[in-house]
Amino acid sequence: MTDVTEKGYNSGSDTASGSQIAIYERPKGIKGIYYHPITQVSMLGFVCFMGPGLFNALTGLGAGGQVDNVTSANANATLYSTFAVGAFFSGSINNKLGSRLTLLLGSTGYALYIGAFLAMNIHPHAGAFVIAAGAVLGICAGLLWTAQGSLMMAYPTENQKGKFIGIFWGIFNLGAVVGASVSLGQNFHSTSNSVGNGTYIGFLVLTLIGVTIPMLMADPQKMIRTDGTKVTSPRHPSWKVEIYGLWLTLRTDPMIILLFPMFLASNWFYTWQFNEYNDALFNIRARSLNNLVYWLSQIVGSIAIGFLLDQKSISRRVRAFSGWGILFAMVFIVHIWAFFYQKQYTRESLPLDSANKFDIFDHGYAGRIMVYIFCGLLDAMWQTTAYWIMGSMSNDPAKLAHLAGFYKSIQSAGGAGAWRADAVKTPFMNMFISTWVLLVAGLVFALPMIYARVKDHTDISDETLIRMDDSGHILNADQIARRRVEEK
Repeated sequence: MTDVTEKGYNSGSDTASGSQIAIYERPKGIKGIYYHPITQVSMLGFVCFMGPGLFNALTGLGAGGQVDNVTSANANATLYSTFAVGAFFSGSINNKLGSRLTLLLGSTGYALYIGAFLAMNIHPHAGAFVIAAGAVLGICAGLLWTAQGSLMMAYPTENQKGKFIGIFWGIFNLGAVVGASVSLGQNFHSTSNSVGNGTYIGFLVLTLIGVTIPMLMADPQKMIRTDGTKVTSPRHPSWKVEIYGLWLTLRTDPMIILLFPMFLASNWFYTWQFNEYNDALFNIRARSLNNLVYWLSQIVGSIAIGFLLDQKSISRRVRAFSGWGILFAMVFIVHIWAFFYQKQYTRESLPLDSANKFDIFDHGYAGRIMVYIFCGLLDAMWQTTAYWIMGSMSNDPAKLAHLAGFYKSIQSAGGAGAWRADAVKTPFMNMFISTWVLLVAGLVFALPMIYARVKDHTDISDETLIRMDDSGHILNADQIARRRVEEK
């Protein structure tokens, strides 16, 4: 270990300044590859590839691949309700149990949920089981996504966060791409409106494989970033101190509240996209192809926006405003285009069992699938930018776990509301307009937060939790500096 003059406090900043921090030598050879941050974020991506990725492929078919979308909508409403409650406290659970165990517990719920849809395909009256599985998955998903967010935002240096988020998002969405490809292959010669047992069985096997991956990941305490700075690990204090840390995150960084509308919108739009557009307009063959290109476009969108957000030649504040501007433009491009299609049909004009649904060979299909591709691009850009903004607020995994928990909690509350609105047959146009309005509102509220809170570098003064000792007492920056000198 050596001391160097570099900006940060164990933060992974790439820019020189004037404060001394500890630089550690990274391992070499195979061990160096295994402990490389990109390797670990890639493994994290495969955890979500096998769980949430396949869940997205199933949900993206509309109605979970079923004809009747009421059970699926109610299951999703239940899922996101428990997700919203559980995720709010998942940061504290993650900091207490550790990220690997939290990921392991979280990944189990996805296998149960997909198994429930298989059971419903075999026993049509198993709807209650699907809804109960959704409730369990909500708790599990809160754990998984909080641990994921903490690691994904903590492992990169400050100028790598967009790249790492893009890598994760690309691998994660490969799960949905694979799932959608399986579904398309199984259903290409079908003109019905539901999928077969083989699709569900394939998804179930893959999700069970994904449960094992967290056990193979590296201990975050042993991780060293590419610039030699060490990832700060949560201290696993008492539950009381962890809950206090949750409150402290909100109290000392209240600007995060201005991101809540952006978080709320980030799951709301799925209901219109999956059920009111893909499920309502297309037969199962077209839905499967739409699903495939939607998730492929997500990979492109996340990598493209991540590349912009990591441009070292541009200051971080300029990158933040540039990302905001691209999202604003995309929201209006997608929804002005989609409006002209949405006004052509209603719930009444296209009932669930309608034979008058678009097939891939029908006239007008090309324009409608292009809208769906742009929906996928917007989704990936929105989620990647939201994570990047949170990552610009902190480098501390403990605080990032709380921020990720807030994100997934508010996001899931929006999802619960949207899926429930769909279950009670809210008119398609109402769902569409609400989606558009919420996206615009999310950007409007985020703008002052970006202006006031996103800085070119994260300082130790911004990191309240990293300055909190095991008793909950907050040390000042000078005390932290003296303690680190003594440790050397």
